[in-house]
Amino acid sequence: MPAPTPDRRRILSAGAAVLGAAASAQLWLPGAARAAGPPLPDGVFSLGVASGDPLPDGVVLWTRLAPDPLNGGGMPAAVFPVGWEIAEDERFRKAVRRGTAQARPELGHSVHVDVRGLRPDRRYWYRFRAGGRLSPVGRTRTAPHPHQRGGSLRVSLASCQNWQQGYFTPYADMLAQDPDVVLFVGDYIYESAPSATAVRRHEGKGEPYTLAQYRNRYAQYRSDPDLAAMHAHAPWVVTFDDHEVDNDWAGEIPQDPDKQSHDAFAARLTAAFQAYYEHMPVRASAIPDGPHIQMYRRLEFAGWPASTSSTPGSSAATRPPRRRVPRRPRGPCSAPGRSGGCSRGCTTPRPAGT
Repeated sequence: MPAPTPDRRRILSAGAAVLGAAASAQLWLPGAARAAGPPLPDGVFSLGVASGDPLPDGVVLWTRLAPDPLNGGGMPAAVFPVGWEIAEDERFRKAVRRGTAQARPELGHSVHVDVRGLRPDRRYWYRFRAGGRLSPVGRTRTAPHPHQRGGSLRVSLASCQNWQQGYFTPYADMLAQDPDVVLFVGDYIYESAPSATAVRRHEGKGEPYTLAQYRNRYAQYRSDPDLAAMHAHAPWVVTFDDHEVDNDWAGEIPQDPDKQSHDAFAARLTAAFQAYYEHMPVRASAIPDGPHIQMYRRLEFAGWPASTSSTPGSSAATRPPRRRVPRRPRGPCSAPGRSGGCSRGCTTPRPAGT
């Protein structure tokens, strides 16, 4: 039997870490409830957990059931109940909210729980359970009360993470800096075809065009252990740029309109946006409508200085852009051999604490 490739080895090791965390955690449901529902295979939480878009009284919790993540997810075409729990301590002795969500096949068995009724400016721990399997534990934080004064905000910024150009080890440094929130400003995946000279190759045989292909690409990126750990450590606020769909696309115009018809590219946008929603910790307002997606929203962190030069009591606010609409000219970084308006130097995450 051939030895596993480095990519395969890292995916297996990440999955083993997930299973180990699940095996060591305590179940919070009684024995009768644990037996309810169809059993699921090992590794159903292979893509980990995440949280995002914190409010003073709530946050979005995310996971996706995917025992075979690089082959469409590996889930039966059925709806599965997923239990969730959020607590004030990492041992879940002070649970504050519990519930059940539905993992539906039409959304890739992803789960987005918009938890409300939490206390402002607090850390919480959360986890999921499905088919007798327990997820890793995640940590999140709510935004401060709108009238709170004082305090501080530590933000990490990331963008342009290209799987083929290296491992996402900067996330390990980011995690060590312990940010309150991560702001991701685009290019979560790259749509480029696998390269024989890459540090680690993209899955598949070419660029993604269908929903199944985009799901596999996101699952591959999510399998990076450092990225998965950072998602589980702090809430994220996300938006996209161009590579989540196609290099230099704008509106409903692809990079190469002579090769992709309008109808074909609209279908590609539809697939890309749905896969994006399925893998991001965002609210239901971001569920796509065909080739359109609403990503614009406003998040305020009252009392958290926007920068080290801000005075106590000021507010930090972020307005992730809605989406690309106008056609824009190709920039200096879009010359042949360059991609997407980002230089090669910004293809790894950049932690930045303030």
